[in-house]
This record gives sequence, C-alpha cells and structure tokens, in this order.
Amino acid sequence: MRHTPITVRKFSGELDQFDADKLLKSLSEAGATPSQADKITATIGKGLYDGITTREIYQKAHRLLKNRAKEKASRYGLKKALLQLGPTGYPFELFIGELMRKEGYEVEVGITMPGKCVSHEVDVLAFTQHEVHMMECKFHNRHGYKTDVKVPMYIKSRFEDLADQWKRNPKYQNKKHEGWVVTNARFTKDAMDFGKCAGLKLLSWDYPSDSLKKLTTKHNLYPITTIHTISKSIREQLFDKNIVLASSLVENEAALLELGLDKPRANQIIEEAKRICGL
Repeated sequence: MRHTPITVRKFSGELDQFDADKLLKSLSEAGATPSQADKITATIGKGLYDGITTREIYQKAHRLLKNRAKEKASRYGLKKALLQLGPTGYPFELFIGELMRKEGYEVEVGITMPGKCVSHEVDVLAFTQHEVHMMECKFHNRHGYKTDVKVPMYIKSRFEDLADQWKRNPKYQNKKHEGWVVTNARFTKDAMDFGKCAGLKLLSWDYPSDSLKKLTTKHNLYPITTIHTISKSIREQLFDKNIVLASSLVENEAALLELGLDKPRANQIIEEAKRICGL
C-alpha cells in the first residue's frame, strides 16, 4: 500500500483523500473476512492514481470480492441495489416500511391522512404504543444526488398540518409525533442543519450515526436488487407483488413460479437469496 496521499473524485464531483480504513470497513460490513478485506484493499492500493473516481474503486473492490465470495459481493453492492429500487419510488417506500417493522413499529405504506387544512399522502406511517412517525421517502436512481433544504422545509409544513389533527385523534393524541425525511442518497449540509433545528428526523445512506446503511445491515435487510440472477423484468414484477426483500422471496418461492419461471430457475434465485441473507 502506498503512503503518499491520493486524491479521489467522489460521485458528487468533490475531491477527497483516499481512506484505506474506510474501504476496509465497507468490505468487512459486507461480510468479507479480515484476510479478504486486507488483500482486496492492498490490491486496490497498488492501482491508485490521483483523480481516480470512487466509482472505479467500488467497481474494482466489487469485482475482487465477487471472485472470492459472490454473496458477499452482493452485500457490498447494497448502495447500488437501493438505487435500483425503481423506476417509481414505491418499492423504496415498501423497503423503508420493512425496515421500520424490524425496528419494532407497526407500519402502513402509501396512505392518505387528513390534516388540519388539507389531506396528505403519507409514504410510510410507523407507530408504536408511544410514538407515531410520518415518513416522507425521497428515492433517487443515480449516484451523487443530494436532497437539499427545500425538501425538509416542505415536509415540516406537511407534518405540522398532520400533527395538529393528530392531537384531536384518540388513536394518536397521547403519542410522541415526529416527522421524517428518508432518502437512499444523501442530504446537503443545509438540509441536515434545518432538520436538527426544526426537530425533523433525517435518515440517509450515511446519516445520522444510525444511518440507512447501518440499519439495513443490522437487520440483514437486503433488497431483491442484490440478487444477480433476477432479471430487471422479473424484479419489477416482484415489486408489483410488494416483494422487495431477498428474505421475503425466500419465504415465497411460489411468487417466482407464478411469474412463469421454471422450478430450476426459481431454485437458483432462491439459493442466491439465501446466501445473501446468510440462511
């Protein structure tokens, strides 16, 4: 590994220094053994040059990990897999709903609720005996995108209109109310500063400390877009059936057969899903 600083161009176009520890950590979180992570990081380090893009580093790491353990490479590709939860934003909303269920909440996805002034479409409503969260999901299908301050400002006004009505509803009035903005991308600094000041919960790929990435790996919650043996057309048909998780597919092999796949092909997909989920 070379020790002179290497400048890396991020997806956003910003420049930063290459951080070997960050690469090691991401490989380990994907399930790579310490030996695998060290060898891959060392190999990539030998090919670094000033101005190398994070995309190129990711692609090299993914290829090297795939050569050693295909299912771990699928996990390493989690960020890209979340970008493929489209083309509409609804599969991402379903994914966030499943995440909140794992966090212990009851969940409703894609509902309309009355506010004080107007009715609002709520992407995800998550609630417990003591809390109720209105969650707005902002899905993006390309790297480098950042959700700016206008989004949490807009969501703040919607949340306040709903929260005013909740105070009059016996089902919600004695609970803690919280508005959320969730994205599979990142937030600008102004968006994060406004969220903190306004009392909104912001959740993105790498923000806050319990980020979307950390919560997803914590619950072993890998989307079906991590499964390489599923074609795009089959994937979108599974979305139409509200199936977004690899673990859900393992529990519902019949869904693949209903889409016209033969038994051997369905078994191949299920086996890959099991390996990704560690089942």
